[in-house]
Amino acid sequence: MARAINFSAGPALLPEPVLRQAAEEMLDWHGSGMSVMEMSHRGPEFISIYEEAVALLRELLAVPANYKILFMQGGGLAENALVPLNLLGKAGKADYVVTGSWSKKSYKEAQRYGDVQLAADAAALSGDGKYRGIPPVSEWKLRPDAGYVHVCNNETIDGVEFFFTPGTGGVPLVADVSSHVLSRPLDISGYGAVYGGAQKNIGPAGLTIVIVRDDLLDRAHALTPTAFEFKTVAENDSMYNTPPTYAIYIAGLVFKWLKSQGGLAGMEARNIEKAKLLYEAIDASGLYGNTVAKDARSRMNVPFFLKDEALNADFLKGAKERGMVQLKGHRSVGGMRASIYNAMPIEGVRALVDYMREFEKARG
Repeated sequence: MARAINFSAGPALLPEPVLRQAAEEMLDWHGSGMSVMEMSHRGPEFISIYEEAVALLRELLAVPANYKILFMQGGGLAENALVPLNLLGKAGKADYVVTGSWSKKSYKEAQRYGDVQLAADAAALSGDGKYRGIPPVSEWKLRPDAGYVHVCNNETIDGVEFFFTPGTGGVPLVADVSSHVLSRPLDISGYGAVYGGAQKNIGPAGLTIVIVRDDLLDRAHALTPTAFEFKTVAENDSMYNTPPTYAIYIAGLVFKWLKSQGGLAGMEARNIEKAKLLYEAIDASGLYGNTVAKDARSRMNVPFFLKDEALNADFLKGAKERGMVQLKGHRSVGGMRASIYNAMPIEGVRALVDYMREFEKARG
């Protein structure tokens, strides 16, 4: 059976070698006589899986020793609440930079828990309420006594990506890295904490990764649920409660695959090539367009619009006939979106570009 060319924004495609290995080990992991799904999270078999996954992630991202790696649950949306609950601290303040739909959700949720200020809003600068870039850091309204500054490093819906680590004057920087983590090297030391859902570049939905600096672990509000308190999770090696064991296992396999592909430097080179191919096709076209500033165009999520929207349905129908799925843009913005995460081979992007040119020639 042929595999679809899957451009889903998440849950997204996984590397085929990972899926094959998981299938081979489904009934019997390494002679244990058990599926990973059936293992006790306290048993030596799963502990070895967990420890290897943590070690591989620390190696891939060059995570400094004074940062804890937490495997949690609830996805990025839950972290929108858990971040302020854990990190506002005595200051009770945080500054949020909104560059797209996801950071806007983060900002709105955080307002429930403290004095949360909108430090910058990209939509206010665009003139039409659209997210097309990143406001200059010099214009961010940052408070020196804030508990942290929050950004979303890659906006999955709007296709805006940070390619720099903004300076925040000594206030800890916190980033939602859900949709670009592991796509390129990331200087973790420039952040107080980063977090993200796994279902794009790491593994199945249900797992959330949090990487947090040691000195920020004592800030949790007294009403933070114990199972979601970063310090408690860190002290219990992510096993205060039963963790998402199978998702951690798959994540570990993905980490191994990434290492075999040349690590994050190798993945970045491939991702640059894929994104360049697709954006060049869009820019050279008379039918397709992308409105994001070129210095902020996401390598992971490429939104594009047909200049004649009456052709959208036919475009999607033709793509599906050619084995390409999940190209419809998010309902809040419309158009198309190609998510080209690590596991998307360049052949998949070439197939899309060839089809786009074919469709434009016939219908444009």
